Amino acid sequence: MKKIGWGFIGAGAIANRIMKGLVQVPDAYLAAVSSRTYDRAKVFADKHGAKVYATIEEMILDENVDIIYVGTPHTVHKENTLLALSMGKPVLCEKPMAPNAQWVREMVNAAREKKVYLMEAMWTRFFPAMDKVRTWLKEDRIGKVQFVTADFGYYEKEDPSVIIFKPETAGGSLLDVGIYPIAFAFMVFGKKPNRITGLADMTSTGVDAAMGCTLGFDGGGLALLYSAMNAETPQVAEIIGEKGRIVIPQFWSPKEANLYVGGKLKETFKQQHEGEGYQFEIAAVQDDIRKGRLENELMPLDQSIQIAEVMDELRRQWGLRYPFE
Repeated sequence: MKKIGWGFIGAGAIANRIMKGLVQVPDAYLAAVSSRTYDRAKVFADKHGAKVYATIEEMILDENVDIIYVGTPHTVHKENTLLALSMGKPVLCEKPMAPNAQWVREMVNAAREKKVYLMEAMWTRFFPAMDKVRTWLKEDRIGKVQFVTADFGYYEKEDPSVIIFKPETAGGSLLDVGIYPIAFAFMVFGKKPNRITGLADMTSTGVDAAMGCTLGFDGGGLALLYSAMNAETPQVAEIIGEKGRIVIPQFWSPKEANLYVGGKLKETFKQQHEGEGYQFEIAAVQDDIRKGRLENELMPLDQSIQIAEVMDELRRQWGLRYPFE
């Protein structure tokens, strides 16, 4: 089987993490790299035996590049993605796909018009543990879902020079890590909420240091979610149904899921893996590409738009508007 060549736009921290997953996928390899900083891209490319290009256009044109991974800051995802799509190359775009729903729609529309593959890199959905969670839900093991709770918070000392504290780079906990609990609730309920309420504490720079929100869904069911960059949080998700609950430690990159029925632990799923687990997402994208799909079943493009719409509404309630909007 011919290996699939990846072209990375961006050679920073997230690209290095993704690369550790890429090397775990037998039929994947890094073909080329381009970055805003040529020297950084060269170091990254040399380390992994890939070509380095001074411009993104040249890198996309490389005949060995079968798919583009966009690992740049939030605010340039759209620009990088639209360029790759216009040149006919499939794209895996890091989450959040873009800082607002309007930009996400533009990206999705471009992919559909060009009939080129696009997926938001919501890697959480592709772990074996999350597959087990979906199986338990399909089997109705806990009955009708009444609540979803999920959180993702870490502590970072406030520093206006750091990208996550800058409004002009779409900083704040919501887009950085709050998207994980929100996307998790979407996965469980399978639809967009019809009620959205949220509160946030802001940094001195004007982005959200912490946020909490409640999402309500048609037909019943609530999601109680929070994120932070001013506090370490448990990073646990629970799905609470009429008959039982599912608990997922470190839900955003899970190795374990626990099923409780009637207050008793009935089943535990555990699976260790190499590295952080980006290989599951990469393998799923490659399967899509090989089979000629234009989007991924577990992370469909319409849902990427809807998740962005929820985050837009939360920011509207907080009065958080980025300078470029």
